[in-house]
Amino acid sequence: MADLILVLNAGSSSLKFRGYTVEAGAGSALPLLVRGQVESLYTEPRFTVSNAAGDRHEEHSWPSGTQLGHDGAIAWIADFLRSHGEGQRLVAAGHRVVHGGVHFTGPTLITPAVVEELATLVPLAPLHQPHNLAPIRALAQLRPDLPQVACFDTAFHRSQPDEAQAFALPLDITARGVRRYGFHGLSYEYIASRLPEVAPAAAQGRTVAAHLGNGASLCALKAGRSVASTMGFTAVDGLVMGTRCGSIDAGVILYLIDELKMDTRAVEDLLYKRSGLLGVSGISSDMRTLLASDDPRARFAVELFTYRIGRELGSMAGALEGLDALVFTGGIGEHATLVRDRVCRHAAWLGIELDTAANGAGGPRISKKSSRTAAWVIPTDEELMIARHTFDLLAGGRP
Repeated sequence: MADLILVLNAGSSSLKFRGYTVEAGAGSALPLLVRGQVESLYTEPRFTVSNAAGDRHEEHSWPSGTQLGHDGAIAWIADFLRSHGEGQRLVAAGHRVVHGGVHFTGPTLITPAVVEELATLVPLAPLHQPHNLAPIRALAQLRPDLPQVACFDTAFHRSQPDEAQAFALPLDITARGVRRYGFHGLSYEYIASRLPEVAPAAAQGRTVAAHLGNGASLCALKAGRSVASTMGFTAVDGLVMGTRCGSIDAGVILYLIDELKMDTRAVEDLLYKRSGLLGVSGISSDMRTLLASDDPRARFAVELFTYRIGRELGSMAGALEGLDALVFTGGIGEHATLVRDRVCRHAAWLGIELDTAANGAGGPRISKKSSRTAAWVIPTDEELMIARHTFDLLAGGRP
C-alpha cells in the first residue's frame, strides 16, 4: 500500500487540494496523483477533481444556498480520498499558512498550542489567516491521529537583513511585530529550488523573481536567499494587484478616515477588495479580461501595473547592488506575454534584451543570448513545495 500526502490551500470561499504519492526509495520526488478544489463554499458549492494529467475525474455540486463551509469540504475530500485512493494510505497533510509571524521560520508540526499561537496572528493577516486555520481545525477533528504540517508564506523571507525587515517606527511598536514580513515565500522558495537546474548562473547570482497573479510581488534573491521583497507588513503592500492597491501613502489612509469618514473596516474593504486592477479599470480584476479589452480604462490599468513593476524592479536591483536575472512566475507572469514584454522593455536599462519570439513561445528563456541580464519564465508550484516540506519534516512521510 502506497502512502499519500494531502496538501491543502484554503481561501475564504474555496479549498484547493492535491494528493502526492510517496514512493518507496524515490526520495522526495512525490509524483502528483490528484488535484481538485471545492469552490463557493458558502453559496453554491462545487467539487471538481482531476488526475495528474488534468483529465476531469469527478465532480459534484450542491444546491444553491448550501453552507458547506471548510468543515464540510474537508469531510468531502477525505471521503473522496478514502473511496478513490486506489490503495493509498493518507499519512500526512500539509497546509499553506500565510503568516508565521516572527517565531515560525520554517515548516512546523501542528499541535493545539501551535494553532493557538497562529490564531494570535489573525490581526496581521485578517483576510487569510482565519481561512488557513479553518481546515487545520476541521481535519484535526476528523482525523486527530493524522500529522499536519504548517508551511508559511513568510518563512522564506526571514533570511533578509534586519534593515530590510524594519519600518522606521519606535522600537516599542516594532517589538509588537510591526515589521516587513514579505509573502509568496513558498512560491519564491520553489523558484529558488528550480534555478540551479534551469538557470545555474541565476541560482548563484543576483535574481529578481516576479510572482505576478491576483496577488503580486517581487523578491530579490542573492544566491537563492531572499534579501528584499515588495510586500511588507501585510499582503496589500507593494505592486498593483487584482483588487489590492499595493503601496500607498499612509497620508491617504488618514484622509479617508478624516475627510471621507471611513471606518477601519471600510478602509480595509477598499484597499483589499475594491482597488488594484479592478478599482483602476472599473471593469475587472482579471488581467486576461483587461488585455482583451479596448476600453481606455483597461489599457491604463495594465500600464499602471507594468509601470509599478518597473519601478519596484529598480528598487530590488538596488537591494541586490545589480541584477543578473529576472524570473517571471504566477498566473500573469507565466501566461501574459504582453505584460512580460512591457516589463522587460522598461528594464532595458538593467541590461535585459527581450527575445520577442521566445517570449511569445513562453520561454523558458525569453532574453537574447547577448543579453547582459537574462530573463526567464519558470512556472511555480507552491503545493509541491508544501508536500516536500511535509515529507521532510515527517521522516520521509512515514509517521
